[in-house]
Amino acid sequence: MTTLTDTPGSGLVGAVRAIASDIKIAHSVFALPFALLASVMAARPLGGVVDWSRFAGQAALVVVAMVCARSVAMLANRLIDAELDARNPRTAGRAIPSGRLARRTVSLAIGAFALTFLIVCAGFGVLYGNWWPLVLGGPVLAWISAYGWFKRFTALCHVYLGSSLAISPIAAALAVNPGGLANQPAVWLIGGMVLCWVAGFDVIYALQDVDVDRRDGLHSMPSRFGVGASMWISRGLHVGAVACLALAWRLDARFGLLFAGGVGLVSVLLVVEHATVARWGTSRIALAFFTLNGVISCVLGGLGIVDVLVA
Repeated sequence: MTTLTDTPGSGLVGAVRAIASDIKIAHSVFALPFALLASVMAARPLGGVVDWSRFAGQAALVVVAMVCARSVAMLANRLIDAELDARNPRTAGRAIPSGRLARRTVSLAIGAFALTFLIVCAGFGVLYGNWWPLVLGGPVLAWISAYGWFKRFTALCHVYLGSSLAISPIAAALAVNPGGLANQPAVWLIGGMVLCWVAGFDVIYALQDVDVDRRDGLHSMPSRFGVGASMWISRGLHVGAVACLALAWRLDARFGLLFAGGVGLVSVLLVVEHATVARWGTSRIALAFFTLNGVISCVLGGLGIVDVLVA
């Protein structure tokens, strides 16, 4: 078994490459489109207009904050799970258990990303007079970084992960227009959609490690309840995600035919996702988990943004 010690890496460039490979920054696409959609909704309330000179800077800060926060969460998860990853054939090649990254290096990277995130949060206060992002930034980082612990004692770990990503649209709206969040129920429903959607596909992702999780006493839904029951739970969560989207479309007059078409497309893609898993199991997890869910977030977020802007 790989010994997890602070072995020297291959220099700064090697460490940066290992970190980028491990945290998969491209997977920020799962939550980022919803954060941008919520930002646009906050910047353009019904009947209002967008102050583009102001919003451009705010949107840039939202994107940087999102990438930094996700990097903190992913690296914290890798650090928390290092011993478990070393015992799992699927994850033994990750940067820490394989020896490509030292724990100390990962801890320093977490600190750097966290500091950058808080500086960006402070930017909303300095530039736009909104100090809420800085006030809430620390608790948000703590919340999203704790996911790795939850599978050690509860099968609700998937829901916890969903809640961590669901924070993003709500936080983005709060950063852009803190006074208008209470009057936008659709933003909260989009957060609810993200929670159910992420929790549902994380259950599917956990199918890869059923035997290992049982061996290690971990509480993923597939390891606790079995594959069949877990898949029904995942389907139920995804039905809940579509219901949140449909209700958001119904309640918010800015959403029109484009967003409605996006809701329909999401429904179809989720059916395809579950059909793929039912037919092929985890052998096509890249399609079921990464490709389809990436399309869902990008298409729905993009269509929602266009609808809000032209409403």
